[in-house]
Amino acid sequence: MNNSVKSCVIGSYPIKIDPMELMNDYFNKKDVSWDKYISKVAKDMTNAGINIISDGQTRDSMVEIFTRKLKGCRVRKRTEIVNKIEYIKPITIEDQKYLRKIIPRNVQIKTAITGPYTIAKSCLDNYYDNEKELAFDLAKALREEAKVLQNYVDFISIDEPYFSNFMPDYAKELINTITSKLKCPTTLHVCGDVTKIIPELIDLSVNILSHEFMASPHLFDKFNDYDFQQKLCVGAVRSDNSTIESVEEITNHIKKAIELFGDKVIQISPDCGQRLLSRAVAFHKLKNLAIAGEIINGR
Repeated sequence: MNNSVKSCVIGSYPIKIDPMELMNDYFNKKDVSWDKYISKVAKDMTNAGINIISDGQTRDSMVEIFTRKLKGCRVRKRTEIVNKIEYIKPITIEDQKYLRKIIPRNVQIKTAITGPYTIAKSCLDNYYDNEKELAFDLAKALREEAKVLQNYVDFISIDEPYFSNFMPDYAKELINTITSKLKCPTTLHVCGDVTKIIPELIDLSVNILSHEFMASPHLFDKFNDYDFQQKLCVGAVRSDNSTIESVEEITNHIKKAIELFGDKVIQISPDCGQRLLSRAVAFHKLKNLAIAGEIINGR
């Protein structure tokens, strides 16, 4: 039995933000700080017993958290591309540095970078008129963010939900633009049913593949048809409904994964980010996930 499975998260976590308080701080020329919200995320995740946590993507949506700080982007109702994309300065580093400061030493950090293809597909392009060129300029900018992030986190996850709808023929080169020569282990997270793109996924230059194995349990058999080098982060609680899986259900799910993939299973997580759940439900799911992980590890 695998004895080194770590519980982790995907990215977002449902902490309620008070926009009026932030706005008042801004207009009263006080420091606008997200620290107290990140503290709540860290407290919930560590109290639940999760081994590898995140900042909960508290500051913004998965797209705008990056595009607000990239040159060439204008954010209104959605992000508009109005000029050439360029990296200006670190985007999420301060949140990771603060998180590291407040969590126990034995807890690790995984930070999420929204993938360049997903960002490109989510924006209104008023400049490039060439989706591939836009995606690669985004990848080059995100590469600079990853190079700084790797000094403060334990894992970098590239989140590409759009790959489950369509994976471009340049996906391998696009992801490699970010991951090449990084010293920090990298994960690719793609939610949804990835059955049709497994051959392309296992050809990507990442260390860990992360997918929705709880909502799509048939992925176990589909992945088992292939020989692949990456490790697996197995989705083991659902993020798309409020039903709280029992510890026994989660444990049996993980055992099935280990029976099929052995030591390739190194992480267990929710299927996706938990932003759409209530905080109480999200916490309970994480707690049961962590307990199941301890059972699997024989503790």
